[in-house]
Amino acid sequence: MEANVRWSLVTAVAPVAWGTTYYVTREALPADYPLYGAVLRALPAGLLLLAVRRRAPHGAWWWKSLVLGTLNMGAFFALVYVAAQLLPTSVASTVMATSPVVMTLLAWPLLSERPRALPLLGACVGIAGVCLMVLDGADGIDPLGLLASVAAMAMSSIGYILAKRWGGAVDVLSSTAWQLVAGALVLLPVAAAAEGAPPALDGRALLGFGYVTTVGTAVAFAAWFTGLRHLTAAGVGLIGLLNPVTGVLLGTLVAAETLGAQQWGGLALVLAGVLTGQPVTARAVRLASRVRRARRERHEGGPRPAATSGARP
Repeated sequence: MEANVRWSLVTAVAPVAWGTTYYVTREALPADYPLYGAVLRALPAGLLLLAVRRRAPHGAWWWKSLVLGTLNMGAFFALVYVAAQLLPTSVASTVMATSPVVMTLLAWPLLSERPRALPLLGACVGIAGVCLMVLDGADGIDPLGLLASVAAMAMSSIGYILAKRWGGAVDVLSSTAWQLVAGALVLLPVAAAAEGAPPALDGRALLGFGYVTTVGTAVAFAAWFTGLRHLTAAGVGLIGLLNPVTGVLLGTLVAAETLGAQQWGGLALVLAGVLTGQPVTARAVRLASRVRRARRERHEGGPRPAATSGARP
């Protein structure tokens, strides 16, 4: 149980960091360059991790890195960049919270992880909270931004399940670095063709990319894929619900976005969903159920009557 708590806390670093990147992207990074924004986020982060763990892909990992890099990094970053530019911080971050359901469903056929009651209940509670925050949290939701966010969620959910399925043969830092570099290299020619020259970066943008690259990408993805190694896909997906919590709170404290009673209620439901589906909570519930059952059996059975001999009085 202590190990699960430790890995859950490590995994939580990722969604908290990702929740902050929406605000930084919207406020500090240049608009109208989603492809270059994704490249400038992924490539330096991948090279940073490669400097820490100097290991090249081998065997099937050449094409696996390309597939995972496209799903988890390349296309994902571009779509998230678009969503962050078109949606309020709170809305953009909450849409990604629907991924626990997708990950739970995909984990069954791909990882043989059967859906369990508490994680599914936690996902339903969290999704209810997401709906409350998205449907009543902000005005003027851009349909294109919402579509980009949903597409990013679907792609990353598939990529995370595949990363968990394929990831046992190499260490986390190496596989994360390969994915980041591969995703950036896939996007680079597309960015050059679609957006022309790279954007000019002022001091504010450089600081923003520095934060997004190190904290929001290198550290966050290393923590996330570490969690996928040690926890179930459903449990990791639920921890991802901390992403909208961070986005909402940051939007309220820093971006001066207002929250109504319904959105605060949704925030509470999201937190309840995270706690409900965690392995520690599930084990505690099972333990409490066994204790109650043992007590009930002792109470109903009572002391057994003493055995009688076969002699008649």
